Amino acid sequence: MSTFDHTYDVVVVGSGAAGMATAMGAADKGLRVLVLESTAKWGGNTAMSGGGMWLPNNPLMKRDRAGDSREEALAYLEATIGDAGRATSRERKEAFVDGVADFVDTAMKYGVELVRAPDYADYYPELPGGKIGRGLEVKPFDVKRIGDWWKTNQSPIPLPAKTDDVWLLGRAWSTPAGFVRGAQFVFRALGGVVTGKKLAGIGSGWTAAFLDVVVQKLGTDLWLGAPLEDLVIEDDRVVGVRTTREGKALTIGATHGVMLAAGGFDQNVEWRRKHHGIDGAPSGAPGNLGGAIDIAARHGAALELMDDAWWGASIEALPGGSPSFIVGERSMPYSIIVDSTGERFANESESYVDLGHHMLEHDKDGPYWMVSDVRHARRYLRTYAMDPRANKKMQEAGIMVKADTLEELAEKLGVDKGRFAATVARFNGFARSGVDGDFGRGNSAYDRYYSDPTVRPNPNLGPIEKGPFTAFKLVVGDLGTKGGVLTDADGRALREDGSVIEGLYSAGNSSASVMGRTYPGPGSTIGPAAVFGMRAARHMARVGASQTATTAVR
Repeated sequence: MSTFDHTYDVVVVGSGAAGMATAMGAADKGLRVLVLESTAKWGGNTAMSGGGMWLPNNPLMKRDRAGDSREEALAYLEATIGDAGRATSRERKEAFVDGVADFVDTAMKYGVELVRAPDYADYYPELPGGKIGRGLEVKPFDVKRIGDWWKTNQSPIPLPAKTDDVWLLGRAWSTPAGFVRGAQFVFRALGGVVTGKKLAGIGSGWTAAFLDVVVQKLGTDLWLGAPLEDLVIEDDRVVGVRTTREGKALTIGATHGVMLAAGGFDQNVEWRRKHHGIDGAPSGAPGNLGGAIDIAARHGAALELMDDAWWGASIEALPGGSPSFIVGERSMPYSIIVDSTGERFANESESYVDLGHHMLEHDKDGPYWMVSDVRHARRYLRTYAMDPRANKKMQEAGIMVKADTLEELAEKLGVDKGRFAATVARFNGFARSGVDGDFGRGNSAYDRYYSDPTVRPNPNLGPIEKGPFTAFKLVVGDLGTKGGVLTDADGRALREDGSVIEGLYSAGNSSASVMGRTYPGPGSTIGPAAVFGMRAARHMARVGASQTATTAVR
């Protein structure tokens, strides 16, 4: 029998959405919980994200009579995900849909203020079961409530933004609705100041609100700088973990189970080359090195989807900097994305995962360029080009290229002038007719979510004809890796033969995603991470209760 320095009912490895949801669900059942975070900052990729959660048929939709159902949600999951391996089984899809209400209701029970993003479309809304408005997010949260914990958040940005702001803020200078939302955002920020609050939204607000519940209200212990080093196994059951904290090696007992929710391996260049064939341009937390996945695999856990990620296009990073993942900007009119020959290859407005896959399939080494005319810069908020000092550095590094004419731009980019001119001319024709005859840009309601309704006849298409012209170098980026430990409907880790590794659970990017190789809607990373974290916690509580009952009978 192992000797433990400390013993808890549940040990959670990782402090992002999956870890926080697991801790909340376990503590809600009266269990003692310890959360281990390997780095000096908590919150993981969730803190750095948009903070949205794709949660079909959720209680807030029912409250608003938004018209969703279990059947429609499952029909949509089958239409979008299909069969992408064991992680996407029908059982796991049903577990996700059926677990949404428990997570949402429990969070709200402890005071987390969740709100809908009613205008945000599913990423394939035209498919069977597709909807608009399935996304939820945390209302901007006063981070003063968590005191000094805020200082160690992975992304301590006190901006009261919501995911539902982004689509309108992007066109704050070009449409009345965008201007109104911009004014609302300003007044929301000023309102927080006037009332003495420090409001944070999106991912940092999400993590702060849940830390308030998990640590401050429910009494969970959170240790920073305490990486998972190994699992403790007795009689084929995981009963604890080994870690080091403040230079001291510790063995921690976990009577009910261990949850691996430590993120993926997006920052592990060796693994990226092995599994993806590229170095990677991740936008996630620096601690995502895949250690928990590796430890689970060494103890017999099956892995799936290791060759995939939550792909997208990113502006290439400056030396020593980070890439800028782009979502709405590439969808706005007066811009296109071209390959190294100067030709379009995909619908620029499609979901980021689809665009990332198309970039990989077309030419994973690139380079790719997002080209726009002057109206794109003047009319739309470009998050990656707001700092003049950074813009100057990007020009010096060749990441940002400007020219007065398209011919001059082609020469500076090193693309074939004739091909590039033909590409732009063809696209301009599509913009005038309103129909993208090559890739269908603007056909989907998702495309049009990020668009400019004042541009007609197609709000996603605007001719590229007014200089000066600008091009930004794009690389294949990601919001985290998608492969990891194969789990069942309750987040239990499985071996290759399908048997359960008792006492071991996984969720979030440490696990193989139920979303398979696609991205059904906004927040398809955080939504399932939270739901399966909650399901795992409930299972641990049931197992613990069963063990107690058995012991009592004996």
